Amino acid sequence: MTGPRLPVFFSFIVLITTSSFAQAFGFEDVTDKAKTLAGEKYQKPAQAPDFLRNLSYSDYQSIRFKPDQSLWRASGSRFQVMMIPQGSFYSNAIKLNVVDGEGVHPLGFDKTQFDYPNPELAKRIPADLGYAGFKLTYPLSDKDEQNQFLVFGGASYFRGVGANQNFGLSGRGIAINTGLPSGEEFPSFTEFWMEHPKADSDVMVVYGLLDGQSLTGAYRFEIQPGKSAKMDVTAQLFFRNDIEQLGQAPLTSMFYYGDNTLRPRGEWRPQVHDSDGLLINDGKTGEWLWRPLVNPAELQLSYHHVQSLSGFGLIQRDRKFDDFQDSEARYDRRPSMWIKPRGNTDEAWGEGQVVLVEIPSRSETNDNIVAFFKPSQAIKAGENRHLEYSVTFGEPDITGQPNGRTVRTFVGNKNANNEGPNKALRLIVDFKGGELAELHPDAAVVSQVSGGEGVEVIEHFVEYLAVDDVWRLSILAKPPADKPLTLRGVLSKDDKPVTETWTYLLGPSTDLRGSPQ
Repeated sequence: MTGPRLPVFFSFIVLITTSSFAQAFGFEDVTDKAKTLAGEKYQKPAQAPDFLRNLSYSDYQSIRFKPDQSLWRASGSRFQVMMIPQGSFYSNAIKLNVVDGEGVHPLGFDKTQFDYPNPELAKRIPADLGYAGFKLTYPLSDKDEQNQFLVFGGASYFRGVGANQNFGLSGRGIAINTGLPSGEEFPSFTEFWMEHPKADSDVMVVYGLLDGQSLTGAYRFEIQPGKSAKMDVTAQLFFRNDIEQLGQAPLTSMFYYGDNTLRPRGEWRPQVHDSDGLLINDGKTGEWLWRPLVNPAELQLSYHHVQSLSGFGLIQRDRKFDDFQDSEARYDRRPSMWIKPRGNTDEAWGEGQVVLVEIPSRSETNDNIVAFFKPSQAIKAGENRHLEYSVTFGEPDITGQPNGRTVRTFVGNKNANNEGPNKALRLIVDFKGGELAELHPDAAVVSQVSGGEGVEVIEHFVEYLAVDDVWRLSILAKPPADKPLTLRGVLSKDDKPVTETWTYLLGPSTDLRGSPQ
């Protein structure tokens, strides 16, 4: 449902810019292509040969691009480009072009740019196969070393990292009907145009053409690597069909288990996840809302209403090796990803819902978490929509959140004799940072907790724990027998919140509630 887990111009006048030698192609050119394409019948992209699509992921990974073949290497550009081969999940070719002062130049496929695991596979690669995507590199820590920091490959997926991070969660150009019984559509970027940056530039521009059964789109990505990888995204969408659930700026991640879940049998690592929570900021109310992720027993969709979206993202707050004890995957180095609308927010995004889709998974190899913004306005065939937003990959502080935040959530039985599917549960939520850091341990901090339909909140209280410098909220709640356990909690002082709003949801079939998973 969420795609493969891998673990985004004016006429022909030459314009000098700070990020490229010249601009002979621009966003309006891509927009014209997308608009024209929307009036045509959708054509599914041609597939790679069967022998490539049937490669195992490990065999596919053994096909390696030669770094010395990187685009722009000879020009001395800080930005260089490595091509992605077709195969396995990457099943169709993407047209790649370079834009420079002399115009637009298609990049022809060259099979000799890759090392293959054996001669038999190499000789079967068609000379005109085409690339499946590309990786951008930039010297993040050493001027003489190129580091991969952004990857465009697979449908409309892109992944990014800040300095000293490992790739984890992904972004997408758009999501259509994710989590709905009708089934999800996966539009794809079919063509990219990469502006050739000046040698000393720290900004690069990429344009993308999106095509799918229900829509087309033109995208402009203004990309800046560094401690955090940042992209300003401009998109113009054209709708071929009505869409029940449009997902703007979707994020895809993995949550297998964590502090707030049971550890699967046989697992020795404390936690396994790329992201541990969804964070939302409503610009109109000022509320920051945190929702710890779960690996549910059944498909779970949650809708969080916002009056005016200021930002949302999937965050990896656990940053210590001890949180995971995994020396290979290094989940402690996975990036967080933050989406922030740009321009006229009310016009471009408006009122809507941040949707969280949590999919059952019995493996860490599956991306089972999706989050996106769903506009309140219905999407009708023949309409178009303009979007502007920023995407940032980096440490959890990329959000700019000012208040106290949740650092961990624990869930367990009230006591050993507490049995049954509607048993009372003890939930422990630790808060830290923001205004809390300035408070005396004896400060009059109070907890406010409420439950959803049928939930009985038996008790709740807050205390300061000096041993860990956290304010601990303890909740005892009893869920309804056949409905989700839903809770909200916040800490306040002098009738003003000093923390984000913590929210939680456990479905009726979850193992923590006494029913087999």
